[in-house]
Amino acid sequence: MFSSLFTVSILAALASVQAIGPAAVNLRTAGNYAILAKTGVSTVPPSVITGQVAVSPIAATGLTGFSLIVDSTGQFSTSKQVTGKLFAASYAAPTPSTLTTAIGDLGAAFNDATGRVNPNFLNLASGAIGGLTLAPGLYKWTTGVSIGSGVTIAGGATDTWIFQVAGTVTVAAAKKIVLTGGALASNIVWVVSGAVSVGAGAHVEGVILGKTSITLQTGATANSRLLAQTSVALQKATVTN
Repeated sequence: MFSSLFTVSILAALASVQAIGPAAVNLRTAGNYAILAKTGVSTVPPSVITGQVAVSPIAATGLTGFSLIVDSTGQFSTSKQVTGKLFAASYAAPTPSTLTTAIGDLGAAFNDATGRVNPNFLNLASGAIGGLTLAPGLYKWTTGVSIGSGVTIAGGATDTWIFQVAGTVTVAAAKKIVLTGGALASNIVWVVSGAVSVGAGAHVEGVILGKTSITLQTGATANSRLLAQTSVALQKATVTN
């Protein structure tokens, strides 16, 4: 473990002088949404979402807790909880076809990110990464990841991170992921095969590509895109991107 942590520290120093990390994951049109899910997006008000929200192939009934106001065009809705538009497969053309493309792009991005090989770090800290500083690179865990204390992601504005997680990701209540050195959330991808749970009052950074559900508990915040192949649930949460 000492060797792995020492390597992380060395890469953090190198990141200040040159771009480090894997090739960026292309989200294509899935990147047009702050939240995108197949089976539903729910909120316990008042959540605050900056960006577009969409569900497909489920209908607008899959957008719950938003008090939707359907636009006169029938192509989207609005909500007091969302700075942006909400879309669903049941809305008027061209929305259904646009969302079909976005969902396909979500799946392609997930497959791209999870298919990357030759990780820089394998099963770092046995998945218990709380307290660590993570330099740019490709990380792989064959089980789950738990964040029981704060995590720092350190690197420059052009550096990239991909975190491949075969199990679940759990962020404990009030624990935070923070960025330093100019690192950008848009250059960080968490590709997670299990459920993602962000505890009450916790904060996460980076794009989340979820094979299953993503849940932000009461007061949790995310500087992120939440892109799930099942559902996204917010409990008085804040999502920005």
